[in-house]
Amino acid sequence: MSEIQNRCCVVGGGPAGVMLGYLLARAGVAVTVLEKHKDFFRDFRGDTVHPSTMQLMKQLGLLQDFLQQPHQVVETVGGVYGNYSFQLGDLRTLSIDTPYIALMPQWDFLNFLSSKAKAYPEFSLRMEHEATGVIEREGRVRGVVVQTPAGEQQIEADLVVACDGRHSRMRQAAALPLKDLGVPIDVLWFRLSKTQNDPLKAVMANINYGKMLILLDRQDYFQAGLIIRKGSFAELQQQGIEQFRHSLQQVAPQLGERVKEIHDWGDVKLLTVQVNRLLQWWRPGLLCIGDAAHAMSPVFGVGINLAIQDAVATANLLAGPLRAGQSTDALLARVQRRRTFPVRIIQGMQVTVHRGLKTIFRHSGPMRPPRMLRLGVRLPGLKRLLARVIGLGIRGERVRTLDVHSGPPSKA
Repeated sequence: MSEIQNRCCVVGGGPAGVMLGYLLARAGVAVTVLEKHKDFFRDFRGDTVHPSTMQLMKQLGLLQDFLQQPHQVVETVGGVYGNYSFQLGDLRTLSIDTPYIALMPQWDFLNFLSSKAKAYPEFSLRMEHEATGVIEREGRVRGVVVQTPAGEQQIEADLVVACDGRHSRMRQAAALPLKDLGVPIDVLWFRLSKTQNDPLKAVMANINYGKMLILLDRQDYFQAGLIIRKGSFAELQQQGIEQFRHSLQQVAPQLGERVKEIHDWGDVKLLTVQVNRLLQWWRPGLLCIGDAAHAMSPVFGVGINLAIQDAVATANLLAGPLRAGQSTDALLARVQRRRTFPVRIIQGMQVTVHRGLKTIFRHSGPMRPPRMLRLGVRLPGLKRLLARVIGLGIRGERVRTLDVHSGPPSKA
């Protein structure tokens, strides 16, 4: 068994893990990021990069390069409830450089960000390295046990940061208490082609016949998500793929014959939705952030952006002490205190939306929009407010760490 020593070991090469690794290395902290897969290619992962994240890219001097990566632009969020068309948010009202959501496959985003991180000698990304347990001594986490293609390794670190998702093994190993908020929905993901008559640069929600279908504009196709009652996928499969196609035509008649592009259930992927958060994000020597600390619903598409904000807050508070070889244990609770507020607000909004979805499921025929929706979309400033909440989030973070290789962060 070989041993490696580092200031910080980040478990999980998702958006939070790679961003944290980048920021720490930029600040002169020796950091190892572990990713259990051989590449970043995983379909149906969060790929809605919101203006809050692009503002961070601008501050880091990465925005122009980021925008060179393949992506689609989404400017409005709206839908059709029965026969009633509505718009909830117009991101073009934001007075920023990028007043839109960038739809970018997560693997492209991670490849881009990790390539920038590799420019710093302090950054190490190890693919096919799966952390399976923590190393503990004297009541403190001292590192992780890792399975690699070459065998088992131990990586010792002053701090382990768990960014390994909603099924975090590090969180389980540390026995941190979890609060489950309960979710009445799951999501079925699939792809459908686009036509010239389809709306451009938009996220569309189609609500009818007791169902809700989300269509994300991916330029030459739609990434589609059908909201279903939690645990009902097996029932839908028993009804058959033809009935499934028919139900899609009911809720979104404009799809027409395109539903036949779903040939069988192999073209449909189930996302089991969770909304939860840790009551305590840390133990001495270990910190959880991103989905490992708070699993989010797909509602508003904010998951990866909240995780990236977690990473920025973590680097802001911990980079200096880590670089100096000082203990960070007393600071871990500060990370949780700073990031718990936006998490609670967004999760509360998601739970409220979930309650509304439960009422939708009670219908089986044509639906009429509720009066509250008709009145709400007419309220002055609502589109601007929702655009700000969705686009910029709650308690946005700014990079406050120095780039030890070139100087202080941009003031832009």
